[in-house]
Amino acid sequence: MPGIPRRVALAMAASASLVLLATACTGSPDTGASDDPAQETTLNFWHAWSAPSEVKAVNDLVAGFEKAHPNIHVKVTGNMTDDKINQALRAGGSKAPDVISSFTTNNVGRFCSSGALVDLDPFFEKSDIDPAATFPKAMNEYTQFEGNRCAVPLLGDAYGLYYNRTAFEKAGITAPPKTWTEFARVAKKLTIPRGGSYKQLGFMPNYHGWETTTEHYFGQFSPTYFTADGKSNLAGDPAFEAGFTMQKKLVDDLGGFAKLEKYRTGLGDEWGPKHPFHTGQVAMQLDGEWRLAMALDAKPGFEIGVAPLPVPDDQADQYGKGYLSGTIAGIAATSRKQNAAWELVKYMTTDTDAVVDFSNNIHNVPSTLEALKSPKLKYDPRFKTFLDIAAHPDSSTTPASVNGGVYLVTVQQLGYDYESGRVTDLKAGLRKAAEQIDTDIAQAK
Repeated sequence: MPGIPRRVALAMAASASLVLLATACTGSPDTGASDDPAQETTLNFWHAWSAPSEVKAVNDLVAGFEKAHPNIHVKVTGNMTDDKINQALRAGGSKAPDVISSFTTNNVGRFCSSGALVDLDPFFEKSDIDPAATFPKAMNEYTQFEGNRCAVPLLGDAYGLYYNRTAFEKAGITAPPKTWTEFARVAKKLTIPRGGSYKQLGFMPNYHGWETTTEHYFGQFSPTYFTADGKSNLAGDPAFEAGFTMQKKLVDDLGGFAKLEKYRTGLGDEWGPKHPFHTGQVAMQLDGEWRLAMALDAKPGFEIGVAPLPVPDDQADQYGKGYLSGTIAGIAATSRKQNAAWELVKYMTTDTDAVVDFSNNIHNVPSTLEALKSPKLKYDPRFKTFLDIAAHPDSSTTPASVNGGVYLVTVQQLGYDYESGRVTDLKAGLRKAAEQIDTDIAQAK
């Protein structure tokens, strides 16, 4: 289960690392990859986990590798955010990391285009491993950019729907909604007003509502963010208009932006035991797989249900899909031990037992197709929903960009402006946002 520092690091890294990555070192899989991995050597591995249970899980993962490769020793450094990693990748030297892991999949485009991390395709080919047959489709996609596979999945996050089964039963609702039309009806039915506020809110749709970001919503609409020539498709793909319209209707139907925001600001924070889903103040919650363990630890006074998020009515046959992201790993271009580093990366990310054990300890979704169906996985039966989402062929992610997640910030800002009423002409807003995205990408090249 991710600790608070993990998510804080993720949020901070998306902005803090933008400038650093732009000036990262250049490199290729051939640079420095002449070392003999059979010789005695020591690797530096930097990761971002910081919670004690997570640090122990990483150390156990590395211990398993060292047992299988007794000649390769690994010095592990945790609590490393992307800005610290990027500074070290630029500087190089004997103390710099040979292998890194990052929570920020949005920065893969920058890692790849800058050359900070090496292209791993030659290493996969040398080891006779087919990434497309090894990793779930979306995870395979978010670890490469413009033909450069500079990263590899190291566990993943899948987003679904948590719901208060007790509240469902009281309201006479027999099953979680499968389409957004059904979802809207259920959310209204679960909403219990109290004065000018709520005793219970069916769902918090606002974009500031913890994990209710534009990319998590849009994952259910399967949009195409960019055209074949790399231009923003925000105004061209009707999926975006449909997603924004659906969310705005939820906001309006559940009381309006101002009323919802007033209620939201009085609720508990995302990472504490007083999260509004834990307390029953919100009956349904869009969230990642880690929420299950957190909610159970909070000992709520109701039974927790888990299901995939709804899909648009015209995509009902794709129900079960979801948005995927996760942790990535890569090899530093400055490393002079790239062959040995590949042995570590290969073990952590493609060895089925290693991936399964790490998933059992971290409580994230396994990142290989074999690990997803391993009988050695240990989990609450409800966690299987997220395993199925990760394996679903229609699950998706947001594509890598040369300037990282800047385009997602632009999309999210349009969401804030549209839900609050500052933007009333959605089509015009989509066109303006698309122009801004294209300008930002052109300036980053």
